[in-house]
Amino acid sequence: MSCGSTTRPGPSPRVRGRPTFSDTLPPPPAPLPRFDVDILPPDLSPWLAGNCGIPGVMHYQAARPGPHVVLTALIHGNEYAGAIALDRLLRESVRPRRGRLSLVFANLAAFAHFDRASPVASRFVDEDMNRLWCPQILSSARRSHELDRARAILPVIDSADILMDLHSMLWPGTPLMLAGGAESGRRLSALVGDPPLIVSDHGHRAGPRLIDFVRFSDPHSPGAACLLEAGAHWAPATVEATDHAIRALLRHTGLLPPRDEAPAPPPQPVPRHMMVTDIVTAQTPGFRFVRPFRGGETIRRRGTLLAQDGPDEIRTPYPDCMLVMPNLRPGRGQTAVRLAMRIPAPESSTVRRRPDQR
Repeated sequence: MSCGSTTRPGPSPRVRGRPTFSDTLPPPPAPLPRFDVDILPPDLSPWLAGNCGIPGVMHYQAARPGPHVVLTALIHGNEYAGAIALDRLLRESVRPRRGRLSLVFANLAAFAHFDRASPVASRFVDEDMNRLWCPQILSSARRSHELDRARAILPVIDSADILMDLHSMLWPGTPLMLAGGAESGRRLSALVGDPPLIVSDHGHRAGPRLIDFVRFSDPHSPGAACLLEAGAHWAPATVEATDHAIRALLRHTGLLPPRDEAPAPPPQPVPRHMMVTDIVTAQTPGFRFVRPFRGGETIRRRGTLLAQDGPDEIRTPYPDCMLVMPNLRPGRGQTAVRLAMRIPAPESSTVRRRPDQR
């Protein structure tokens, strides 16, 4: 387990037990449940060639100056709710009224292998594309399908002023915005305000995500990024949640043309800001939650038993502890759950812009 904060108000969530011989033997793997696939993959054939020299990237520029907004979908090939939302924008011929808008279909090769009979199998081809985003990895001699594709779309990412990375969830959970560790990400997430649950953290132990890229994580950079987790992978409601978040972002950045602006939405809940304090990693193949927790669930009492990991107990280290995207079938070495506490909202929800972004 690693901690994302040095000010966690409580003990470690892991209570160390004494292992026995049986704890060292891997149990039979628990089968994954059957996941319902209630939305069909979109037909992306009109956009595969792209229109700016990069396959799968559609780029549009307005006459008026403004920010470069980038929307990325299919960083994971089986998470195509975001791709459906981008396809909808393209078929509606949405164009920015100022600035620039880039729509990126990232891992098209993994998406092409999606099979409804095995929907979790096409997350990537060679490696997770959302663990590669640092200059040292991108400039290395290493090769993989995902790394080559990340290098191909890097010019778009490296010029983004504002980026929203569109994702969904395998296990049930409340939609949320992941803001990373940068204040700019928190302000951007609060500016969008939909969904109103905003989670900050300090990255992923397996590698840097797109929102952790230096363009967005360096406090001196003009860029800001957030990651939308819009709901269950293959649920119609996830497509609608993604669509709402995209249009909220485009309205707030001034890119959405007037003819596409919907009537004023009803008042949204005040955004709730959470900070990940602990990352619980499965140390044994026998990691099991005591019940099927839902992402976004808040456990009121400190010391509540969450899971058993071999001889170890995992308990809430403080009151009002929120569970962030629990993985109900983690393998050894995988993140089982992140624990988060509520923090104050940032002082300003204004995303910093360059002088020409008026």
